[in-house]
Amino acid sequence: MWLPPCALLHIVTWNVGTASPPPDVTDLLQLGSQGLDVDMYVIGLQEVNSKIVNFLSDLAFDDPWSTFFMDVLSPLGYIKLSSIRMQGLLLMVFVKHAHVPFIRDIHTHYTRTGLYGYWGNKGGVTIRLSLYGHMICFINCHLPAHIENTDQRLDNFEKILEMQQLEGENVPGVLDHDILFWFGDLNFRIADHGMHFVRESINKCRYNLLWEKDQLNMAKKKESFLKEFMEGPLQFKPTYKFDLYTDVYDTSGKKRKPAWTDRILWRVKNLCSYVLKEGELPQKEQAVSVTLKNYISHMSYGISDHKPVTGTFGLEMKPFVSVPLVSVNAEGEWNAERDVLISYSTVPKFPSSTWDWIGLYKVTFKHVNDYVTYAWVKDDEISFTEDTNLVYMSADEIPHAGGEFLLCFYSHSFQSIVGISQPFQIQPTKTSTEKDLAQEDISGMERPYNPESHIEF
Repeated sequence: MWLPPCALLHIVTWNVGTASPPPDVTDLLQLGSQGLDVDMYVIGLQEVNSKIVNFLSDLAFDDPWSTFFMDVLSPLGYIKLSSIRMQGLLLMVFVKHAHVPFIRDIHTHYTRTGLYGYWGNKGGVTIRLSLYGHMICFINCHLPAHIENTDQRLDNFEKILEMQQLEGENVPGVLDHDILFWFGDLNFRIADHGMHFVRESINKCRYNLLWEKDQLNMAKKKESFLKEFMEGPLQFKPTYKFDLYTDVYDTSGKKRKPAWTDRILWRVKNLCSYVLKEGELPQKEQAVSVTLKNYISHMSYGISDHKPVTGTFGLEMKPFVSVPLVSVNAEGEWNAERDVLISYSTVPKFPSSTWDWIGLYKVTFKHVNDYVTYAWVKDDEISFTEDTNLVYMSADEIPHAGGEFLLCFYSHSFQSIVGISQPFQIQPTKTSTEKDLAQEDISGMERPYNPESHIEF
């Protein structure tokens, strides 16, 4: 199987100020950028509308922002791999189909820091995963506001790092991951300089005059737990605070001083723990490296008083995992006029479970639960050999209208998709009655539980 020498990762951070999604996010996701073929999108939002009516609705259904990004990205071949929400904090990971079988150990976590740790209006939400055998962690944070609260911001982030002990012996803590991305509305401000100097520096695009007094830059020089984090140059306007639907800084009575509150940083574990002496050559090739391709703000979005910030990264990885745990295929021609067969094979010592299942999906499926139908692997298995197993699917469950589909093998042990087929065609039936069309949405089936997303107060 072909493996990418460099996977492209696009991270978004945006304080959306309780607003609804904008009409278009082509620029935000760099969808029109020539030669930019993103493998994974990581989207971190802050201040998603969390009023009690909205929040209870989001518990039962996908929130409007998740639905919006799924509608944009699923036709382009991405699925929502995982998400976690804590009140106004929302973190989502979207990935191309081809990478899904090589992503394992997906876990989510959250830490409340608001109201002395009892309220989730501030804090951090985390998704961690193994990508081709490399452990990667994403933390979306919303830290305390106001220029005088630098120490509180630092204390809160340090608490988040300490509290988020994740499952797994090799990476018990956030800082134990091979790569860590930290982003969000970190709320650091520009110290000392007055409003006039700050605005004049911005108007003349002399941003470098403000870097030394940026509170995060100053903290990175002093705080040991921050020194290993890297960030691209702030070659864009401070992203806070703007009048809504303009690129004009705050004209209200408060007249907040502009600041780079919205940031994306990263940390590579091997680079932190392995320092060469002068003139010494590395003993072994670096297994993973991170290259910043782009770090920009997007001034055209005006739904909140923050401008979104994006970072595009190249992840060069020596793959430790190169074979999917399960290979799955559609056998023969498929249509709704007869039962069909699915073949699958597993790697040696694969931890099979009676709760494993194979789902039939449209090629534009949005997430793991967005299947048309499914078959329990053990219940519907009709034959097996040392190399291959066959599972049948009833004709009654096959979409009569036909179309392009694929199969995914969901492992109960791994709590994720571990095998995905190539797309294939289902032939439409010669006659499709209204009853036949209604069967395409088999809503009466008991859906297997998958903890794909997580919501916390």
